[in-house]
Amino acid sequence: MRIKKQIIFVFALLFFVYPINAQADRSWTAFLSEDSGLTGFKDQNGRIRIKPKFSGFTIAKKFDKIIAVMEEKNGKNELYYLTKSGKIVQRGNLYLSDSSPDCESEGFIRFRDRKTDKAGLLSSEGKIAIPAVYNDLTNVRNGFIAALKGAKKRNLNANEPSGCNHFTWVGGEKLLLDTRNKIIIRNFDSESPLDFFSINIASEPSKDVRRQNFLGVDGRYYSFVDYKKEFQEWLFSNLLENLSVDRLIEHSYHNIYVWKDPDGWTPESKHKFIESNFELIKNRLTELNKKNSEYFISIDGLNPFTYDAAEFNTYYNNCGEPKEWKYPVMIVIINHKTKNDLNQDHFEFLRTANGYKMISLTIRNEKLK
Repeated sequence: MRIKKQIIFVFALLFFVYPINAQADRSWTAFLSEDSGLTGFKDQNGRIRIKPKFSGFTIAKKFDKIIAVMEEKNGKNELYYLTKSGKIVQRGNLYLSDSSPDCESEGFIRFRDRKTDKAGLLSSEGKIAIPAVYNDLTNVRNGFIAALKGAKKRNLNANEPSGCNHFTWVGGEKLLLDTRNKIIIRNFDSESPLDFFSINIASEPSKDVRRQNFLGVDGRYYSFVDYKKEFQEWLFSNLLENLSVDRLIEHSYHNIYVWKDPDGWTPESKHKFIESNFELIKNRLTELNKKNSEYFISIDGLNPFTYDAAEFNTYYNNCGEPKEWKYPVMIVIINHKTKNDLNQDHFEFLRTANGYKMISLTIRNEKLK
């Protein structure tokens, strides 16, 4: 009987502990105080975990493990990183990109030592995972980080009166690291964005034409899918091959976003929209098969101002920025030249978990139904 009671107690204890740990892993959500205009954070039950006290650089909409914040103290703005346990680290050493602070990626966040102007990486506990010895780092992508070391900064417009400090890096060594600061690949140079989630490691280079191969420091070959090559193959081999209404519907997002005055970008059901405009869309898309066709493909992330419905949350990080390294938007731009003018058609395809899907289009000099 005593043993049975002990077993029941153990199960009860496990049942009690699990919800606590599960709740600790759940995101806190940012909220704005109506009185002060400052930002605080609530848990999934609406309980205030951090009272509103942050402003400015505090752009995180969700708080998973670690965030960058700005807080006014004694009339001065303090910038620092904050862990979910309340630990403050790297005061003043925020990593900024386009004047915005970094956002957590896979439990890590970048920082920049303001004294040395070198970048490093923090863990979710605020500990230094990668020391600040690099000119620059990407965010973490499937456990990998592309790094630049030994480069020189070149100002692009230092002599302009505007005072802008736009610059580029010159020289240096490009590396692929893991989150333990272990060098995986040297001379890691790629002109096209790569899918880090498609990694393949083998003793020989991959023969897949969509992949780029790199020789690792361990003597093995690491290959990654090149997004642009992958998309081009899909576009011509899957979508444009015997293009039909059903095929276009299959390879489209459930809503197609089109521009309508005065409402702006408006979602239209793909079935009705494609059936009504198929001949026009087919005519423009199949121009890509012509030898003299003038087109180019650009890569971007999903626009959070256009695609702001909850269904798109997967495609953004906790700061509301597009995850273009995982869900790129491939934009096909087709040129139409006349003697006095240049018109362009735009077709946008979002890479989803179910493949590329046409999500938006603009056709010049024609009215879509």
